[in-house]
Amino acid sequence: MNTHSGSESDSEESLILITASAVGEAIVEYSSSFYNKQDYHTSALSGHAWVLELLSGHPKRIQCELGVRLHVFQKLLTKLRQQGFQDTREVTLEEQLSIFLYMCVTGLTVRHVGERFQRANDTITRQII
Repeated sequence: MNTHSGSESDSEESLILITASAVGEAIVEYSSSFYNKQDYHTSALSGHAWVLELLSGHPKRIQCELGVRLHVFQKLLTKLRQQGFQDTREVTLEEQLSIFLYMCVTGLTVRHVGERFQRANDTITRQII
């Protein structure tokens, strides 16, 4: 014989359905971040564009941002190229040098430098090793 009345059984079933529905919604919400990717670096000014702006802008600006005067930056580039360093598929040598100098001058974390240059943390890390 059933010890539960019809209304108790119905309310238990409702509670189970509500709980299952809430758990399902939580799973969908959690897993959606793995499937619905949103770009993180979306600034209109890429790192390369910023470097070009520094190179063609006021001479004191490059010194303020990278800690060297324009002629020193250009000499460093020449020496690096003579030593066999070159652009990668993704990052020009000018930007690579800028990333390194910018980190030295500012002491910012890889994440913050990545935001400035609009690059992934892995890309920034490869420039400083």
